[in-house]
Amino acid sequence: MAVKKIKLPAWGSVAILFGLILLSLQLMSSAQQESSKLSAMSSWLLLINAVGSVILLGLVGANIYSLVRQLKKREAGSKLTTRMMSLFVLLALAPAAIVFFFSMQFLHQGINSWFKLEIDKALEDALELSQSSLDQRMRWHLRQTQQLAENLDYSSEAMATLEIENLLMLSGASEVTLFSKQGHIIASSSINPGDILPSLPDEDIRLQLQHRSEYVALAPIRDDQLMIRAIVVIKGQEPQYLQALYPVPVRIADLADSVEFAFVRYKEISYLRNSLKRSFSLTLSLVLLMSLLAAIWVAFISIRHIVAPVKSLVKGTQAVASGLYDQQLPVTAQDDLGFLVESFNIMTRRIAEARDEIRRTGFEVENQRAYLETILANLTAGVISFDADYKIRTTNQAAYRIFHIHVSHFVGQTLLELVDIYKDLAEPLKSIQRLLEQADDIWQQRIAFLGPNGRQELLCRGTPLFSQEGVRVGAVVVFDDVTDLIQAQKSAAWGEVARRLAHEIKNPLTPIQLSAERLQVKLATKLDTSDAEMLQKSTRTIVQQVEALKEMVDDFSEYAKPAKKQATDVDLPALVQEVLALYPIKPGVKFKTDFDVGLMIKGDPVSIRQVVHNLVINALEAISDDGLIEISLYRVQKNYADFIEMAFYDDGPGINEEQIEQIFEPYVTTKAKGTGLGLAIVKKIIEEHGGSIWVDTRRRPSGMAEVSQPEGNRCDKVGAGFIIQLPAV
Repeated sequence: MAVKKIKLPAWGSVAILFGLILLSLQLMSSAQQESSKLSAMSSWLLLINAVGSVILLGLVGANIYSLVRQLKKREAGSKLTTRMMSLFVLLALAPAAIVFFFSMQFLHQGINSWFKLEIDKALEDALELSQSSLDQRMRWHLRQTQQLAENLDYSSEAMATLEIENLLMLSGASEVTLFSKQGHIIASSSINPGDILPSLPDEDIRLQLQHRSEYVALAPIRDDQLMIRAIVVIKGQEPQYLQALYPVPVRIADLADSVEFAFVRYKEISYLRNSLKRSFSLTLSLVLLMSLLAAIWVAFISIRHIVAPVKSLVKGTQAVASGLYDQQLPVTAQDDLGFLVESFNIMTRRIAEARDEIRRTGFEVENQRAYLETILANLTAGVISFDADYKIRTTNQAAYRIFHIHVSHFVGQTLLELVDIYKDLAEPLKSIQRLLEQADDIWQQRIAFLGPNGRQELLCRGTPLFSQEGVRVGAVVVFDDVTDLIQAQKSAAWGEVARRLAHEIKNPLTPIQLSAERLQVKLATKLDTSDAEMLQKSTRTIVQQVEALKEMVDDFSEYAKPAKKQATDVDLPALVQEVLALYPIKPGVKFKTDFDVGLMIKGDPVSIRQVVHNLVINALEAISDDGLIEISLYRVQKNYADFIEMAFYDDGPGINEEQIEQIFEPYVTTKAKGTGLGLAIVKKIIEEHGGSIWVDTRRRPSGMAEVSQPEGNRCDKVGAGFIIQLPAV
C-alpha cells in the first residue's frame, strides 16, 4: 500500500519562517550591544519584528477562527484539536511566562548593577590616574625640551642643523625642529629618514605660543601615532621656537585610550540606562511573543496533521454507522495512527464482506421465507405459530377463511384475548389454547363448534417447538375445516343408502298396489256391504301408502341422483320473484323483499328454482297465518372474491340448537310430515354450485315489528334464517 507522506514544502516554509524569525531576533539583539546603532538599526529591526509578530498573530487568529467554526459545526476532530491546542498552549505558556518573568527581573537587576557608585569612582580614578601619568610624562618632556633649548648654540643655519641633530640624539625624541615665528623651518632632524618635512604645529598652537613661552600636549602625528608635542620659545632679536616630538609608548597609549573609552562608554550607557531597559524588555517581549506565536502556529499545523487520521477515522466510522461498509481511508503515515487507519480499513473490508455474505444469505432466507409464505398462503389448512408465551406470531390466509377473522391483526396476543372479541369462536379458541398449554408432544384433536356459518368441525394438529438447547420456544398449530369433508362423507353414505332403499323399496311397491287393486276388483262384488266397505277402505289405504312410499322413493332417487345441470347466467332477483309469484299469499302473511340490481350467478336455473321453492315452502309451513317472510339479495366480498348472498328469514318458532347441527342431514325434520330430505337436497344443490348455506338464528326479521299480532302473543318469538352464498358473475 502506498504511503502518503507530509509534503515537504509545508515544513520547508515553516523552517524558512523560523530561520527568518531567529535571524531578525539575533540582529535586533546584536543591535542592542552598540549604542551608536541603538536609534538607527534597532528601530528598523524592531519594526520588522513587530510586523512579523502581527503576521504570526493573524495566522494564529485565522487558525483559531477556523477551529471555532469547526466546533460550531461539530466537525470531526474539532474537539480533539481544541483539547490538544489548549494543552499545548498551557504547557508552552506556563514555562515561558516563568522564564520571561525571571529574565525581566535578572535584566533589570543586571542593568542596575552596572551603575554602582564604586564603579563610577573606579572609572573616574582610573581616568584621573592615566591623565596624571601622561601629564607627568609631558611635564618631564617639556623640561627636557627647555634644557635642549638652553644648550642650543648656533651661529649659522648649518651649525643649527648640526646642533639639532645632536639634540635629537641626546633627547631621545623622534623629531626636533627649529622654526621661526612665521612658521619657517630653520633646522629639523628626525629619526625616520623618510620624514622630509617635519610636523609643524597648526595656527592655533602658534597663537598660543605668542602669549606663552611654552606648550606641551598629546598629538597624533603621522598614521595616528600618539606623540607628546613640546614647544619652547627661544628668546632673541627675533623669537624662535624649538619643537620636540616624543613618542608615547604603545602600551601606555593603549591603556589610556582604553580607560578613556571605557569611561566615555560607561557615561553613555549610564545616560541611556532607562532606554536600555525598555529596549531589552521590548526585545525580550518580542522574542517571547514571536516564539509563542510561531510555536502555536506550528502546533496548529502539526496537530492538524496529527488529527487528520482521527478525523478520517471519525468520518469513516460515521459512514460505517450509516451503512457504507466499503469505506477505505488513506494511510498518511506509518505510525500508530497509520496502523489504526490500516486496521480500520481491514475491519471495513471484513464488514463489507460479511455484509455481502449476510445480504446473500438474507436473499436466500427471504426467498425461502417468500417460498414458505407462498406455500402457507396457498394451503387450504390454517397455520398459526406461537411464541413461548403462547402469543400469536404468524398466521396464513387460510386461518381467515376458516375462522372468518383476521388473525394476523392480533399478532402478540393470546387466543384467550380473542375470545372476548369473537364469542362465537370461544369454544375452539379455548380448546386450542388448552391443548397448547398442556401438550408436551405432537397432538391431534377434532373440535366441533357452531360458528358464524353454521356448524363447523376442525381437525387440529399441533407440535411444540424447542431450541437446540431443549428450551421450549413456541408451538405451531395446523387446522383443517373438515366440515365439508365430513358432510360429503355423510352425504355419500346417505346417497348410497337412498339409492339402495329406492331400489329395494320401489320394486315391491308396484306388485303390492296391483294386488290390492286386484283384490278390490275380485272381492268387491262377493262380499256383503260392510265387508266390501272394509275392503275398499283397506285397499284405498294400501294404495295411498304405496303412493307415499313411491313419493319417498322418488325423493331418495333425487337425493342420490348425480348432478346434471346446465350452467347459464341466472338473474337471481328475477328468478326469486318468479318463484314467489307462484305462491298464493294468505291474507295475514307478508313477504318483504330487499333486492340489489344486477345480481348474476352462473348455475342451473331449475336447481336454483328448486332451492328457492324448498326454502319458501319451509317458511310458509313454519309461520302462522299472520307471519312474515323476509328475503334479501345483495353483493358481498369475501376473500377478495364477489359473492351473492341470499337470506331467508321468517318469524316462525325457529330451530332448536340441538337440531341445528343436523338440520342439513337427510331424514332430519322438525315437521310432523315430510321425509327430511328438503334441506339436504338444498345444501347439495348449493354446494354443487360452489356456494355454501348455513343457519342464522341471531337476527330477528326487520319486518316483525310491522306484523299485526295480539299483544304479548309472540313477543319472545325468534325466527330462523337461512343464508346462502353463491359466486357472483
